[in-house]
Amino acid sequence: MFAFILRRLAQAVIVMVSVALIAFMLFQYVGDPVVFLLGQDATPEQVRALRADLGLDQPFFVQFWHFLVNAAQGEFGLSLRQGAKVSRLIAERFPATLELSMVAAVLALLVGIPMGVYAALKRGTFLSQVFMTVSLLGVSLPTFLIGILLILVFAVHLGWFPSFGRGDVVNLGWWSTGLLTTRGWIHITLPAVTLAIFQLTLIMRLVRAEMLEVLRTDYIKFARARGLTNRAVHFGHALKNTLVPVMTITGLQLGGLIAFAIITETVFQWPGMGLLFIQAVTFADIPVMAAYLCLIALIFVVINLVVDLLYFAVDPRLRVEKSGGH
Repeated sequence: MFAFILRRLAQAVIVMVSVALIAFMLFQYVGDPVVFLLGQDATPEQVRALRADLGLDQPFFVQFWHFLVNAAQGEFGLSLRQGAKVSRLIAERFPATLELSMVAAVLALLVGIPMGVYAALKRGTFLSQVFMTVSLLGVSLPTFLIGILLILVFAVHLGWFPSFGRGDVVNLGWWSTGLLTTRGWIHITLPAVTLAIFQLTLIMRLVRAEMLEVLRTDYIKFARARGLTNRAVHFGHALKNTLVPVMTITGLQLGGLIAFAIITETVFQWPGMGLLFIQAVTFADIPVMAAYLCLIALIFVVINLVVDLLYFAVDPRLRVEKSGGH
């Protein structure tokens, strides 16, 4: 286990450095931030002075090395658009994004797994066909269209939910949450449903496919031959083994929820990291964009490591193979 963790940590370092280098190289060609800060009428002397103050006149690898050293300390410099520390901007926006992603992930699991189990056990029934049709729509429709439709129906016509903002929040030290207030739950409902629909349909289809595959295995036949009830076979044996690959996919999808919440946050004006990233792209705010991509890469690396460890702990076949030297 220790050697396994060391290998994963070494891979994580390589991935983080590679992502940082790619992000830094790409953002050199997004646009000149000095032009955004000073405008088109700036004199050459003003441009040179500001580039020197920001360190943009230094060689590429010198800038990249300074970026790596600062990033390792949690510092990404100053936002070129807002003039504030990037680490503070990220810290202010990260709770909103994580909160939205976690609510969407829980919703997708609580709804997607039962729907997938039902679609597998009651294959061919009318409700099962409805679930499969809904899942096809959820996979096919773009997220922004789902968000707009939900706003049109539940915010404009029915007036049940607000169409933008986070609502009332409670500050717990440096962390802020809206899950402790009624208005916070009301505001998060539509964005969370929008973000969860694709993940929900993906989990439902995966659970259904895995459940059907497990039900064909020999040990399920032996369990039936022992006289076990359908409930014991389906939920005591089949579902437990079905959830092993689902756990892996769900862990990876959690990183995807955090990374790809950009569209949902933009549609609902949710004050998270995605909206901050969109604003940074508009103004070529290189430090914010680089910090955002590095943070997302770190989240994926950590989630991958946790999922690998959980998979190693849950699936006994991996431990047997390791101990056997295969």
